[in-house]
Amino acid sequence: MVFLTIGNQGWAEPSNNGLAVTFSSSGKSDTRILPNLWLFVPAGKASSPFVPAGEFTAHYQGHIIVDLRGDYTFQAELQGVLSLDINGATVLEATNSPTQPVIGKMVRLNKGTNSISAKFKSPDNGDAFFRVEWTPKGDQNTPIPLTSLTYEITPEISSGQRLLRGRELMVENRCLKCHTSAGTESGGMVELAYDAPSFDGIGSRRNFAWMRDWIIAPKKMRASARMPQVFHGAEAPEQAKAVAAYLSSLTTASVAPPEKVLSAEQIETGKTLFSNLHCDACHITPGVKETDPLRNPLPHVASKFANGQLANFLLQPDANYAWSRMPKYHLKPEEASQIADYLLSAATKPDALPTPTEAALITQGQKLVQTTGCLNCHSLKLENQFSTKTLVNLTNDQWKSGCVAATPESKAMNYNFSESDQLALKAFAESDRGSLQRHVGWEFSQRQQVTLKCVQCHGKFEGFPAFEIIGGKIKPEWSATFIAGDLSTKIRPWIESRMPAFKKPAEALAQGLAMQHGLPPKTPEEPAIDPELAKIGQQMVSTVGGFSCISCHAVNELGATQVFESAGINFAYTAARIQKSFFHRWVRNPLSIDPSTKMPVYFSTDDKSPLADVLDGDGPKTREAFWNYFRLGKKMPPPPLQP
Repeated sequence: MVFLTIGNQGWAEPSNNGLAVTFSSSGKSDTRILPNLWLFVPAGKASSPFVPAGEFTAHYQGHIIVDLRGDYTFQAELQGVLSLDINGATVLEATNSPTQPVIGKMVRLNKGTNSISAKFKSPDNGDAFFRVEWTPKGDQNTPIPLTSLTYEITPEISSGQRLLRGRELMVENRCLKCHTSAGTESGGMVELAYDAPSFDGIGSRRNFAWMRDWIIAPKKMRASARMPQVFHGAEAPEQAKAVAAYLSSLTTASVAPPEKVLSAEQIETGKTLFSNLHCDACHITPGVKETDPLRNPLPHVASKFANGQLANFLLQPDANYAWSRMPKYHLKPEEASQIADYLLSAATKPDALPTPTEAALITQGQKLVQTTGCLNCHSLKLENQFSTKTLVNLTNDQWKSGCVAATPESKAMNYNFSESDQLALKAFAESDRGSLQRHVGWEFSQRQQVTLKCVQCHGKFEGFPAFEIIGGKIKPEWSATFIAGDLSTKIRPWIESRMPAFKKPAEALAQGLAMQHGLPPKTPEEPAIDPELAKIGQQMVSTVGGFSCISCHAVNELGATQVFESAGINFAYTAARIQKSFFHRWVRNPLSIDPSTKMPVYFSTDDKSPLADVLDGDGPKTREAFWNYFRLGKKMPPPPLQP
């Protein structure tokens, strides 16, 4: 997988997996890294954030690595024009073949490194896409493994990454909330809608002392904080105190619960839940002495949350902050209380500090909230009296001063930008800045994979498939519902861990993952179900002259007949979940995708079914029969159990 940035921790060099791609359109070009020879660009959209929408070319360059010398063929499905060169020789040329793959001539790949170059030109009309696979001699066609593709870092790549980082910093730090730009919220970057925690009722949720300390130096409290240091100089502590006092006065009518006595049983249960839900993927486990800039420590929770509010936050972390990166786990109230008790038992005990109630101090805090830019990000029914230059009025030379300066001016917000971040913002300033108005699906998914720390769980724990296959495996409609946490059914009920819900980015992320794999953001409609093939599929999942699939898999209400504790996924969900192309590849040879799977290999190397009397043993036709049966979904009739 290609990870390009590390959120707000600072810009990172790309990994060495993937290929360098130069997009060109209307005389502008942009170079970056993509993981494979896949791409989908909807009609009328930009291929990259830094080139205009419209017809484009994409030139992929790098190396393909194999362990042993061998003969391979490459094939492509596409809408557009593609040429593929290996070691300087053209091995595949294809034009507009969206449903039937064009197969190139066989080529000998040398052991080790081979040069690869692909040039793609978008069609005159419609969506642009291509998907390249390879076929080792005597084997089946598969996507090229991501680890087989590498590239060399060039000045163009470094420049492109720096520009991309500058654009990311603009939205991560909510720069456009102050430096407004007309029209950027319509069809632009999804992150332009980023919010910040609401101030409504915040005095009932957060403690005064924590808010004061947070306002004084956010990054001292949490290295990954995106909140700037608003106040500087000798007056800063008093100003922070005033703002915290005002915010503490914004309370709801609810009565705070009494102090709770933490029980050893509750704490231990909470600790187990914390582990089972893999909370340590994003947070440092309480009591563990380590420093990890990608994971947030938790000793501050007792100081931060008002009495009883930590459990409420765990139940609904996005209640007052829609774009919170803390996901929703659909905890039961008792589960939230148990985790909260565990975290509080290990947290640093806060100092008993009374909340100031002086009217003059609260009035001063209110005025500061109104005049220092707080209300540009945080919502509150209060007049916002802060304004500054719009984005278009910020000239290039001004991007070295103000918020971007190494030493911020007295009235500027201090974001503690690193030197590399300052260079990235300067690079963005020197661009046409129109990239803010271009949402590019594959590029959004690349950023969000890092932002949401997807690979901290995927590919590491049971039930979390390797993240690099998801876009080519799961249909975007299902992914969007799953990521948002809106599925009513748990697909793998035997696994204790749960998929965290990220509601706001869910749809755009799911669509971007599909496009990154060369698949459309909306699954195309299929022809009507073939009832005869569906009947054959029904027979083939049975133990009566079939593949005995129901030994491990349920079919709607009919449970698996032999495996109970860790059965396979219910077939009623298969066609709604899985991309058809992935289904065919998986059923033909599941071990080639997941060597640890318990799913047997049924089809021979020449793609013949062991049931030679059914559809003449033809592999593709046999899998098509399965697929037509699975497409019945909740209407699937149960397979026969007896002859």
